[in-house]
Amino acid sequence: MSATAVKRKRVKFELNADEDNTVYVAGSFNDWNPKKNKLKFKDGIFATSVLLPRGRYEYKFVVNDTWCVDPDCEEWAPNEMGSLNSIKTVE
Repeated sequence: MSATAVKRKRVKFELNADEDNTVYVAGSFNDWNPKKNKLKFKDGIFATSVLLPRGRYEYKFVVNDTWCVDPDCEEWAPNEMGSLNSIKTVE
């Protein structure tokens, strides 16, 4: 019996912020590690891509060590801290 590979899709995370910021994305896809996925600044925007299998992922941006939701996200979910997480669904 052969194992089937899990299909992954490149998912882009973008945030419009001033260049002098340091921006990461943390979420259910990286065990909420606030220093694992750093966004790079280019052409006026911070961005990074993460390979993810199909599913629903909660995340937040970490800007200069301050956690914040994605202002361009269309879906949010309440979290255990009493605030919201952004949601990204990978089809």
